[in-house]
Amino acid sequence: MALTLQMKTNEALPDRVRLVEVGPRDGLQNEQAVALEAKIALVNALSDTGLQVIETGAFVSPKWVPQMAGSADVFAGINRQPGLTYSALTPNLQGYQAALAAGATEVAVFGAASEAFTQKNINCSIDESLQRFAPVLAQAHADGIRVRGYVSCVLGCPYQGEVSPADVAKVAKALYQMGCYEISLGDTIGVGTPQKVRQMLDAVLEVVPKAKLAVHFHDTYGQALANIYQALQMGISVIDSSVAGLGGCPYAAGASGNVATEEVVYLLNGLGIESGVDLQKLAAAGWAISAALGKAPSSKVGLALRARCADNDNQT
Repeated sequence: MALTLQMKTNEALPDRVRLVEVGPRDGLQNEQAVALEAKIALVNALSDTGLQVIETGAFVSPKWVPQMAGSADVFAGINRQPGLTYSALTPNLQGYQAALAAGATEVAVFGAASEAFTQKNINCSIDESLQRFAPVLAQAHADGIRVRGYVSCVLGCPYQGEVSPADVAKVAKALYQMGCYEISLGDTIGVGTPQKVRQMLDAVLEVVPKAKLAVHFHDTYGQALANIYQALQMGISVIDSSVAGLGGCPYAAGASGNVATEEVVYLLNGLGIESGVDLQKLAAAGWAISAALGKAPSSKVGLALRARCADNDNQT
């Protein structure tokens, strides 16, 4: 008996996706420390790729995140491109003020959908953690600065395991109602699968408009691109990613972390979705920062393009 395969149409896929490049912050904070010059060179290289948003640094205690020390110097040293957003993570009002002084054009606050994760990391409840963001949002609103909200552990937690979609929706709704213009939903430990992504997004879309959501998938179990495709099919058009796959998973030793921006751009190109990003320039930025870190790029696309460039050089 002949089998009939029914393929879904691409009608739900967005025509264009905005990529939020998190390599200089979320990526590098989970790598070994790298020289200031390398951080500046990375942001400058990324600024020339067509990206619209680059998460450039974090104004957090260097005691807890030493890799982000010197973020003000990074902001001071970069060559800014007009129209490009250079954002910073700011967990409190002190960090916000430092980010503003450094010239950040957007800031982000960071919550979690897991009570266990919140208690373990900042020794308070989810509700208490959200209350700490209120002064940041109030001051940013007064200053005319946009605030992005991150929700971590949306598909699983290293401490409690499963995280319910209802809990994710609750935190996402709270951040949106507090004034975050966009909510980034993060699979912090990379355990999600497309089915779980669909269930989670179904819940969040009940309380936050689709146009206000982004996804931030880690590739610990190799599911990030499949999860991104699921989100695209549900109309999500903002994706966080990290050049060269910078940033391992701190909860799974040796595992990959952030999905590589090169992989995402290659996927989008194949789907006919515009991103405005030059893949070759992006890959070159990944090769340079990987060399500075003394490691090979984690991006398979980046490695393939580098090998092809080497073959072309050998033939000339």
